Amino acid sequence: MPVLPKLRFDFDAYPYLTPDLPGVDGVIRHRPQDFQVDEVPAYSPLGSGEHLFVRIEKVGLTTRAVVEFLRDRLQISEAQIGVAGLKDKHALTRQWFSIPARYEARLEGLAGLEGVRVLEQARHPHKLKVGHLRGNRFRILIRSGDGAGLSRFRAEAILRVLEHQGVPNYYGPQRFGIGGLNPLKGYELVKQGKVHAPSWLKKFLVSSLQSLLFNDWLALRLQMGLFGQVIEGDVAKKHDTGGEFVVQDAEAENPRALRFEISATGPLYGKKYREAQGPARALEDQVLQKYELERGHFASRRGDRRLIRFPLTEWGVEETAEGLWVSFFLPKGAYATAVLREVMKRNPEEGELEAEMEE
Repeated sequence: MPVLPKLRFDFDAYPYLTPDLPGVDGVIRHRPQDFQVDEVPAYSPLGSGEHLFVRIEKVGLTTRAVVEFLRDRLQISEAQIGVAGLKDKHALTRQWFSIPARYEARLEGLAGLEGVRVLEQARHPHKLKVGHLRGNRFRILIRSGDGAGLSRFRAEAILRVLEHQGVPNYYGPQRFGIGGLNPLKGYELVKQGKVHAPSWLKKFLVSSLQSLLFNDWLALRLQMGLFGQVIEGDVAKKHDTGGEFVVQDAEAENPRALRFEISATGPLYGKKYREAQGPARALEDQVLQKYELERGHFASRRGDRRLIRFPLTEWGVEETAEGLWVSFFLPKGAYATAVLREVMKRNPEEGELEAEMEE
């Protein structure tokens, strides 16, 4: 029986889009305030309705901790609390929560949780649900690891390329658990079904394996020079409308890919995802075969397609005595670490971080 590649997430093993541009190195998250995230909602609250949208700033806390505090202090069930996505613990983040409007008077109790501030609130007819966000604005301080100055010009050169060509849409370390070993547990689950865990954890472990396979597919496309173009049989997506189609004539479609109007999508294997055809399907098969997997192993999951790249907008670099403040906007589901690893030319994260909910 052949020896399989290690089923462990290793960000350092993936190719860069900008390998010829030197990075700035440095470190992030020296303090939570060094990593700032502002959630951009998909819509604004209407000002009336049975639910209260509350914008909360938190420092050094998980989103889960805030939800539990709301539950306990307001004396309501978790099912009544809405949130669009999870935000990192080791950061200063601002995000929206929703609660039934009849509990508005109890919000004064939030003063008992250190590191939390209510910034604004407004009513809306419906509860806030997972995924109801447009994206996130980031402002991140990269500090020098050795006390030397960091090059703003290096950072700007890399960000210009990412703005033009897009950012490789890798899943970040948050998706894979401590040591990056969750895909291995997911592998054991789909191959043997012998992992003793609650259903929600099994779902998360298989999702982690799906994410690793997507990253491998993306890395393969980069290595083959197929990042910013489509090939026959690709399931491509239109960036403006989100519409998907199977590429029949790659030569005719690639000018649109060059203009960043369309991009290839990669597989999150499952029972209902749209399958690629021809040469594009062969590349997806190659990733599965590396781990002796088949599409049928993911019958318990719905499946989906994920863009190979995402746009980088609203970016800027500010040079200060502390280091480089790098800012940018990312659409929902995109990881800031995918941008930072290109700028820094190394895995920017260490340890376990909170993953963002996408499903």
